[in-house]
Amino acid sequence: MFSGIIEGTATLKAIRKEQENIHFTFHCDFVNELKIDQSISHNGVCLTVVDKANDAYTVTAMQETLLRSNLGDLQVGDEVNVERSMIMNGRLDGHIVQGHVDETAECIDITDADGSYYFTFKYPFDKAMAQHGYLTVDKGSVTVNGVSLTVCNPTKDTFQVAIIPYTFEHTNFHAIKKGTRANIEFDIIGKYISRIMNLSE
Repeated sequence: MFSGIIEGTATLKAIRKEQENIHFTFHCDFVNELKIDQSISHNGVCLTVVDKANDAYTVTAMQETLLRSNLGDLQVGDEVNVERSMIMNGRLDGHIVQGHVDETAECIDITDADGSYYFTFKYPFDKAMAQHGYLTVDKGSVTVNGVSLTVCNPTKDTFQVAIIPYTFEHTNFHAIKKGTRANIEFDIIGKYISRIMNLSE
């Protein structure tokens, strides 16, 4: 489990395809603290460290992960947001993030807000999925590329998030442009509430 509070970014050093899997090799500031089998969120996707050598570590993404996320878009040199799993006796500064990306959303607008930024994202609307909690609500939580954010101005298939300068500079939000695909994880609490309500009908 994660909090959506990004520790930093990792730079992609190598990509290796093996059948339907892709092995990604990254470098980050805390690589020397990592252990094999450790879980790390990469752009919001929970992946397991499978190898560590030469000041870098490797994780593996299977086809299902590649289909639901933007990891398949990555190229050597790209940055991803990284967060190690939560320590359970710490503060939950973000919100409950599972590291299970639901889908991708496209950035359709970036507006300067006198130093901060509003990013607008659009995702495919599916009524059945929305009834099961795959949607955003005003002032609710959403995870974008692993970053815990507060929703504003949601519609049935778009939402905005406000990005302060610190977040812009210390995550890969500074690399997002119009047309960029970002990973989205909807709020797990909303999913459970929707599921319970549907079962009670």
